[in-house]
Amino acid sequence: MKLTKTERLILYSLGLFYESINQLLSEKHLKLKTSKIAFIEVLLTSKIITKQERTIYKNLESLEKKNLIFYDKRMINFTADGLRILERINHEVKQFVDLKDYFKDTKRPKRKLQTLIG
Repeated sequence: MKLTKTERLILYSLGLFYESINQLLSEKHLKLKTSKIAFIEVLLTSKIITKQERTIYKNLESLEKKNLIFYDKRMINFTADGLRILERINHEVKQFVDLKDYFKDTKRPKRKLQTLIG
């Protein structure tokens, strides 16, 4: 299934949001959910996603039409396909983060590096 960059970003944001709010409740076997309005407000206050409220709303509708999320009593839930795509996105992002961490923490190589001043 082909998703736009914005749809992928919103799906990933929703997954991270749920992960952060449910982190403390995992041992109590409880899960918090959020409404569409509350999630849009969180995205807008983050200032990371620079889309307008209406655009985010439309992207959430698009994710619903693609059967990646659904609403149960006005609360956003992931479908099985949505969770599968979220896992794929998490895997892609993890590779970039792992590379960044590796090069930040890496020791000097045994071979001498050649550098050129250009």
